[in-house]
Amino acid sequence: MRAVQLTEFGGPEVLQVADLPVPEPGTGELLIRVSRAGLNFGDTHQRRNQYIAKHALPVVLGGEVAGVVERVGPPGERSLSDSSVRAMKIHQRVADTPGFEPGERVIALLRMGGYAEYAVAPAARTFRIPVGVSDDDALALLIQGLTAWHLWRTSAHLAEGESVVVHSAAGGVGSLLTQLAKPMGAGRVIATAGSPERRAEALELGADVAIAPDGADLADGGPNGEDGGEAGPGGDGAADVDAGSSGGNVGGLTRALIAANGGNPVDVVLDAAGGAVFAQSLAALAPFGRIVAYGNSTREKMPVTNGELLKESRAVVGFWLMHLLDRRDMLEQPLADLFARAARGELHPRIGGAYPLADAARAHEDLEARRTTGKLTLDPAR
Repeated sequence: MRAVQLTEFGGPEVLQVADLPVPEPGTGELLIRVSRAGLNFGDTHQRRNQYIAKHALPVVLGGEVAGVVERVGPPGERSLSDSSVRAMKIHQRVADTPGFEPGERVIALLRMGGYAEYAVAPAARTFRIPVGVSDDDALALLIQGLTAWHLWRTSAHLAEGESVVVHSAAGGVGSLLTQLAKPMGAGRVIATAGSPERRAEALELGADVAIAPDGADLADGGPNGEDGGEAGPGGDGAADVDAGSSGGNVGGLTRALIAANGGNPVDVVLDAAGGAVFAQSLAALAPFGRIVAYGNSTREKMPVTNGELLKESRAVVGFWLMHLLDRRDMLEQPLADLFARAARGELHPRIGGAYPLADAARAHEDLEARRTTGKLTLDPAR
């Protein structure tokens, strides 16, 4: 089969197509003929070996696929000698997983191996695609959709009417977060995006106001929103921020977020950038506000002290989808909810396009250059 294999870590050029044997499914596993392999920004970190989880070479990237069940693995028990403890946990849950048959359309979560014509997936992490849902839409609601759902429900614990900030609001996860915000109870929705076109898209997706990620447009008094994104008392909202109480991290973005919220600090921020965006967003939080970090695209680590948190009654929460892989109970119901919302027309996955498998390097280049919107995939048939 054709697969994109890494034999060294580095830039996009290390993504090379290779001919590899078709993998064999084991007990509790399925062989899937891949129609689409999902692309995620985290893949670019894995390619450089800068991800949370490290990988040994050679390796085939790709943590999610859509396709058709080609073959079901053999029945039987695995022993500890040929399976990790984690795999044993997965096997113990197979009994609670509906059986699959060859020919069924499915999506699946993998640890690795998705950039290929065939992939092996645990049955416990495989889900049927509902009738009327395309492979692209289903894949957009898997890693990115589940991430968005759990960011609001599990990590942020969004309460009715709270003000929220969605950074990178036109991206794969961000576009879903923006659409889900008000249906899940948010009050004022503030989006950030890097270009006027992306900010316009964020407004179409349901944001009340959209600003630049450096806050320049609102911090300088130039609002960009359907309702004007009006500043509160003090013109740009800066009067409500005490730089001394925020570790010295108040800046243009802090002031712009508060201005976009009518001069009030915000309740919830969802951030995948890290660096200055994280620090200045933390400084914009109201008492009992929460910032959820679910990525670090800037690759900049920001220290937070316990004194900062207790003085302002703020919370910092982390989220990594990998912790859900062995929890089918935290995957199946949220995914069903996402599919139902899409069926009702409440949620519209943004599809950014399918790249030929051989163009995986170009796809990574576009991802890192922020030239894309919505969900990106690889097409193994090309």
